[in-house]
Amino acid sequence: MEFEKNRLLFGADLTPRIVAIELGETGTVKVYRREADGSTIADVEPFHPFVWCDSDVVDLGIESEKLESSLKYGWLVTVDSWKELIALRNGLKGTGRDFFAFTDPVQHYLTATGRTLFKDLPFEELKRMQIEVLSFENAVAGIDDPGRGDHIMSIALSDNTGWEEQLVVDPKNVEESEHAALKRLTAIIKERDPDVIEGHDLFRSDLPYLVARAKKAKTKLDWGRSDGFLRSRPSRLQIAEKTIDYPKFTVGGRHFVDTFLLAQFYDVGMRSLAGFERTDVARHFDLCDSGEISTLTGKELQRAYLDNSEQFRRRALCGVRETRALSELLSASYFIQAQIFPYNYQDVIVRGNATRINALFLREYFRQRHSIPELPMVRAFEGGYTDIFFTGVAHNVWHCDVASLYPSIMLKFDCFPVSDQLQIFRHLLTDLRTFRLEAKAEMRAEKDPAKQHHLQALQNTFKILLNSFYGYLGFAQGHFADFDAAARVTQIGRDLLKKMIDWLGAHGAKVIEVDTDGIYFVPPFSMKAGMSPAKKGKAANSAATTADEIDELREGLAKELPEGIEIEFDEEFDAMFSYKAKNYALLTKDGDVIMKGGALKSRGLEKFQRVFLEDMIKLIMEGKPEAITNLRDEFERKIQNCEWKIDMLMKTDTLQDSLDKYRAKIAGSARNRAAAYELALASGRNYKPGDQISYYIKATPKKVPAYEAAKLASEFDPENRDENVDYYVAKLDDLMKKFGGLTVAAGSTAKQENLAL
Repeated sequence: MEFEKNRLLFGADLTPRIVAIELGETGTVKVYRREADGSTIADVEPFHPFVWCDSDVVDLGIESEKLESSLKYGWLVTVDSWKELIALRNGLKGTGRDFFAFTDPVQHYLTATGRTLFKDLPFEELKRMQIEVLSFENAVAGIDDPGRGDHIMSIALSDNTGWEEQLVVDPKNVEESEHAALKRLTAIIKERDPDVIEGHDLFRSDLPYLVARAKKAKTKLDWGRSDGFLRSRPSRLQIAEKTIDYPKFTVGGRHFVDTFLLAQFYDVGMRSLAGFERTDVARHFDLCDSGEISTLTGKELQRAYLDNSEQFRRRALCGVRETRALSELLSASYFIQAQIFPYNYQDVIVRGNATRINALFLREYFRQRHSIPELPMVRAFEGGYTDIFFTGVAHNVWHCDVASLYPSIMLKFDCFPVSDQLQIFRHLLTDLRTFRLEAKAEMRAEKDPAKQHHLQALQNTFKILLNSFYGYLGFAQGHFADFDAAARVTQIGRDLLKKMIDWLGAHGAKVIEVDTDGIYFVPPFSMKAGMSPAKKGKAANSAATTADEIDELREGLAKELPEGIEIEFDEEFDAMFSYKAKNYALLTKDGDVIMKGGALKSRGLEKFQRVFLEDMIKLIMEGKPEAITNLRDEFERKIQNCEWKIDMLMKTDTLQDSLDKYRAKIAGSARNRAAAYELALASGRNYKPGDQISYYIKATPKKVPAYEAAKLASEFDPENRDENVDYYVAKLDDLMKKFGGLTVAAGSTAKQENLAL
């Protein structure tokens, strides 16, 4: 199926290979398109911004168009320029009228025309440039010359063709060399003409730093396609429970993609990253083969720079290579979303799923010249069903879930917004469900790696959208949201899951945990086996588990569900350690451990603690609690002998408050002092909420609070190690005290429940 021909999803205008939209002179936009020969051309086109209003505006001397039906905003007012739109909005406010208008000119243009970016453009043809800036910081400048100060060490560049270049500032002639490097950087961007500039922590680190250094060097960063300069404004991004403040940078005709933000979004669903530094994320995906070179930081890095060593040059290039690989892995789905939603590429990344869906509704209602509703009345409603029925260790654990539970419920039971008179919700949900199945089938059949990667990103995009429609029903800023429909969906979901749990229990299964759309349980044929696989072995378990019993269980459970609601038995595990609701560990058939929940994999723990906890729980699931003492002794030995790199001991905290707010809370005794904030204050830098501080605890002559002994990880010198060994051994013992009791409880529980588990 040609998915892109679906105008509800991809827009009604099929104009291909648009790579950027830029607001032009009065009443125009520039539309940049990629030609077949790889060149980029710019078309200047008229631009007519618009406003949805609750009445006509004859008294303002402007013509308006009456829209279909009688929803709240039934009049469309169109003007000839962005300046006129601002004046119109001020006029409407002055007369007390109710209206709705986009604040982004690109969304205006794309909504009005039905166009989107990147149609018929393979991801491989998008011109992507990566940048990595290494700086000589005041905080650690004392290793050579205390008066040297802050300056750029190097700017490493690469792009998706494999081209690379490194601009190194001469430490013996910093002022002149830094000025030349910045001018050369701008020249390279003009010459290579990228559509996208990528970097890790680009917004909060590299771009502000380059702007500051360019100002000091008295040179300008005119990186835009129309000789435009970098612009920035304060922005805030909510990602799950985290708030990230950052300066949003823009430049005419190009996009910025920050792989730090891509990693944050990835981890919302996966919760598997140890941290969000580039090295953490690249190590998670096994993307860089440079080993210790990639993690070269602080004093080691600056020594390598001052020595003009090959090690320094390799470190800089490793940074852009990792960024390029991360972007290729994490941004493909957003590239496809830019083909769907009426947003700039860099904006589609940071928009929430429900906001994107709302944009599709508004685009189609605009196209059909139909009135749109006002925002809904917000009300609370009960969410999905979660519960825990067993704590301890269970063996031969299965997981089943209802395929696309909430989308299936919405389609089966007609849980749609009452205000959606054009039934866009129903049509999109139906199409997305079909599209995802077809994209998955095509992906499995495809042999070409590039096409397979595209289809994987496509089906993943469809999956994300499909699962976001329920969230849209309860989205306060969604024009077509419907809180009553959302409540009905969760009620039906809870009833279905409880019915499944009752059936499993009645047929001899042991249910361990349920979470929104899935159930972990031990099947009845494992119960018959009489003992755990840890004691009888996998062969005995396999003999007890016949294909007929599996089919019988699946078919029996499926009969309990309405037609159109499908059950999937998707995973089997050798063991499960159930700690508390939404906190558990799974032992896969291959011997890997999957940790779920903040109590077991909190980033508040140092890395050595997370590794120890995972190893300990694996021993518990394998039925080897007696080996935990040796494990603990091994970790203590490595701490005592200073065998680990500092990343195993350091802690990375994310600042939730501004430094001023932290000071005020301390002054009012509203909170305790914290190491990350104290280090941020001592640095003299303008840290913001969302920024991360990595630090370790140094040895001190006398016992002091941790926040007084904290030291930035970037200041750690492996040639003069100063970590507080006793402190970290005590942290290990604290972890044993907290979780050590589980070894006894889990072991005794497993024995008591031996026939069942």
